[in-house]
Parts: sequence; structure tokens; C-alpha cells
Amino acid sequence: MSEFPTGLLFDDALAIVTQVASAHRLASESLALGRCHGRVLAQDVHAPIALPSFDNSAMDGFAFRHADLQGERATLRLAGEQFAGNALGLVLGIGECVRITTGAPLPAGADSVVIKENASLSGDLVSLPGDTAAGANVRRAGEDVRVGDHVLRSGQRLTPARVSLAASLGLSSLQVSRRPTVAVFTTGDELVEPGMTPQPGQIFDSNRELLMGLLRAEGLEPTAWPRLPDDPRQVEIALRDAGCAFDLIITCGGVSAGEKDHIPAVLAQFGQTHFWKVRMKPGMPLLLGSLDQARLLGLPGNPVSVLATWLTLGRALVDGLQGRSEPRTVWRARLTAPIDKTHPRREFIRARLQAGDDGSLLVEPNAATGSHRLRAAADSDALIVVVEGPQRLAQGDVVQVLPFAVG
Repeated sequence: MSEFPTGLLFDDALAIVTQVASAHRLASESLALGRCHGRVLAQDVHAPIALPSFDNSAMDGFAFRHADLQGERATLRLAGEQFAGNALGLVLGIGECVRITTGAPLPAGADSVVIKENASLSGDLVSLPGDTAAGANVRRAGEDVRVGDHVLRSGQRLTPARVSLAASLGLSSLQVSRRPTVAVFTTGDELVEPGMTPQPGQIFDSNRELLMGLLRAEGLEPTAWPRLPDDPRQVEIALRDAGCAFDLIITCGGVSAGEKDHIPAVLAQFGQTHFWKVRMKPGMPLLLGSLDQARLLGLPGNPVSVLATWLTLGRALVDGLQGRSEPRTVWRARLTAPIDKTHPRREFIRARLQAGDDGSLLVEPNAATGSHRLRAAADSDALIVVVEGPQRLAQGDVVQVLPFAVG
């Protein structure tokens, strides 16, 4: 009897991934704003200032007192100019106006701005339309953010807009979670490097480039280790070395129950196995464990299994290690062709997204079924999620989809 769960339902495996990642959340670090893009915020941010921090003009034009408008048009005396960048401390008197530019502070006494195109200037007299609304074209202090507002939350991914918001508040750095260091291994005597001449029975190693690209798309900087041969001692030495130096080890292949699958035995002897095998297709022989300071995610060897297991559980693991609490966007689309699934496992089907003429999101399933068929993945940009149990889905049914690239 194993001491760890095997043959888990997908949701149960996801729950364990989340639990393990949360228990080993990485430390935080303070980074300059320019290095925060794509990182996970590790500390709440409350606004130290208001936005806008002062009343200002939303347009180029003339600032005036709305009480001075009389009749269809009003003529006011031009009392000065106020440009953005330097508050002159101007004060409007009765019947006066000031030329103003976008973003410039509103002079004391002014409460409205008429746009330049709707005004006419003759000498020092300005004619304004009498139907200009009170408060027109004025940005009030604090209308976007008030002092003390909770503007950014720990666990959020820092998008360009969020980093920009921090900059607008005068913050020069943010506390973010450290990104995990990642060691990538591909395994098997059958693999040779692209560009070399394979011997009979050998194939080119495609998983390394697939996984390195998927990791880099998450903003990570993975380290590719030399291919692991089908030798238990060499597998043990390499994985234990990586376990002492990295936060995360990801392997491709070597996790099934065959005579050449040595990774489960290494974990059994030197580490801890959190689960082994998940009832999903493709990707059933998936392994999650811990080895020294590292979490180890053992992916199957077939390339489409690598893609599916990384997108579904691998990303959840790195999100959790960084303390990301903000869920990734859930997409749904209408099938362009039926799907008939007879097996009990949750399935992830390669597919391509497209926009319908009515603006709806459509998804076209790829007919290829083998987990070795990488071309079908190259022709796709999403996975269709088909839940456990036999499922008969008709054309037009709405299904959950998992885009390859999603923030």
C-alpha cells in the first residue's frame, strides 16, 4: 500500500498542488518599478496621495466661474494663463477667466472649463457659450483615488496598468514574491539533440524546447540540464544536486511504472511523493513530490502530455509558489463540431479559437487524439476541457477552454 495518493481525480490533484505550493510559498523582495512587470505583488498597497492630487483641467481651454455665465454667451476678461507643470497661485475675480491647458491646476475661484474650440478670443476678452455645464471639463482631486484607498492587493499579478498606477502614486518600488528558480530535465536514452544524427530507434528531444518556452512565457528563467540517461544512479545524482539548488524541478518522462522509469524511486528513497498519477487525458502518469528544498513536478514523456499537464497543473504550482491569489481568467466558447468522449477521465483536447460573425467565441476541436502528435498542438492555441465521465457534446454547446497563452 502506497503512503501517497495515486490515480487522483483532477480536482483532487489540483487541490494538493495548491496546498503544497502554499506551504512552500517563496519569500518576497523589494524591486524597482521597472522590474515589477509580470510579478506577483506580496504586500497590499494603500494610496499615499489622492489621484488627481489637485483639481485640474481635462481639456485645453479657459477656466472660469460658472456663476459668471449670463444668457446665450458670456464675455469675460482674460486674467492670465495657467499651463501644466507649474502652479502660479492665480485667483479668479468676478467676470474673469484664465487660459488653461490639459492637466494644469485649476485657479482658485474657477469651477468649470470651456474647451478652446467653443470659445472666441478678441484682445483680452473671451466669449463663452452660456449653456456650458457647471463643472465641465474639470478633474476633481481624489475623484479616481482617495488617500488611503486600497488600490493594489497582495497576490495580484502586476500588469502594466497596475505598475503604472503605482508610479502615479509616487511609489518607486514594490514588494513582490520572488520568482522560483527552475531546473528542467528531459529523460531517456532515445533522445538526441536537434541537429545531431539520430541512431535507429532514437528521436529528437522536442520536450526541452516546449517546456523552456512555456516557462519563459510565465516570466521565469529556467535552467536546462543535460538529458538524463536511463541510468538510476545518474538520475539520482542529478536530481539530488538540483534539489539542493533550485526551488522547482520539472522532468519530462521517466515517471511511469516501466523498468526505465527511475524518478518515482528517487523520490521514494530521498524525498517525498505528494501524489502519483492523475485521471486525466493526456498526462495520467503525473508526479508531484519534494526533494530537499525543491518541489518536483514529474511530467509524462509525450509532448502533448507535457503541454496539457503544464497548462493545467504546472502553472497552478508556480502561481501558488509565488502566492498568486488572483485566479486566471476562465474562458468559454461554443463548439464548432461535436465531441463524443467515452472514457471516465477528464480530457483536454487540442483546439483552435476563432471569433464568430456574431461576436461569440468559437472553438474548433482538433481531430488528432494521440499524445505524441505534436503537430496538432502546433496547429492549436487552446485546450478544450471535457469533464469526467462519458460526455456527448453537440455543435454549439458551450465548453470551458484553456488558452495556451493567458495571464
